[in-house]
Amino acid sequence: MSLTHPIISVTGSSGAGTTTVKHTFEQIFRREKIAAAYIEGDAFHRYDRTAMKARMEEETARGNHHFSHFGPDSNLFAELEALFARYGESGVGRYRHYVHDAIEAERYGAAPGTFTTWRDLPEGSDVLFYEGLHGAVITDEVNVARHADLKIGVVPVLNLEWIQKIHRDRATRGYSTEAVMDTILRRMPDYVHYIIPQFAVTDINFQRVPTVDTSNPFIARWIPTADESLVVIRFANPRGIDFPYLVSMIHDSFMSRANSIVIPGGKLDLAMQLILTPLILQLMERRRRAR
Repeated sequence: MSLTHPIISVTGSSGAGTTTVKHTFEQIFRREKIAAAYIEGDAFHRYDRTAMKARMEEETARGNHHFSHFGPDSNLFAELEALFARYGESGVGRYRHYVHDAIEAERYGAAPGTFTTWRDLPEGSDVLFYEGLHGAVITDEVNVARHADLKIGVVPVLNLEWIQKIHRDRATRGYSTEAVMDTILRRMPDYVHYIIPQFAVTDINFQRVPTVDTSNPFIARWIPTADESLVVIRFANPRGIDFPYLVSMIHDSFMSRANSIVIPGGKLDLAMQLILTPLILQLMERRRRAR
């Protein structure tokens, strides 16, 4: 962790809503005039789209049916930790971007499904912001979590996560439900070993819970809306959190445990603004004093 070059990591599995959370952070950074350097987790995948497909076919031929984007063999965990460590020490580092689609291809000058070249982070940033799958990952070889000053977990309950993935992959990638089920099953061991454990070391977790029946996610016709959901917010260290203020400011919210508050799904952005703005300003004040 660094006083002069703080790092914020937002971790959540694919489709969990981390991009929405990123937009909230962007609003806070813009309002408070904080210069952030942004890192996306998929930039640290080991393989581009074509190479990953070929590698998966190779692993399947060897009898390994669980090779996925979630595990260490398909990601550059050491390089991600090195970036966090270097930024924390000196506010610099190297990053790249994974090009998702044609719009980004035009912006970055690289084909969809490939990476841009490695480049230096922008100079003069106040904070490094990471959003992706592995912002708090810990293995026998690496410990990314120890370098982050504020770790946020964003995850829906499992059935809701599956519904979101099924609908997204069918709509945007043309996959069948059966193909998405195969992907879910293939990822499950890495999900259990490398994704879930991160939420035990995060500082704050935002977990979306549907209030409608999601007992069979594979036949759900639509994704539960924000108004059909609750969000459970868990604080690893509740000391200093003004729960009475939060409950008074967020209509229909309540405390479910001494370190947890439950809010209506539609109030997530407001809750994040109320909770995260003071924490970010604390990081900036620590940075100012240290400098």
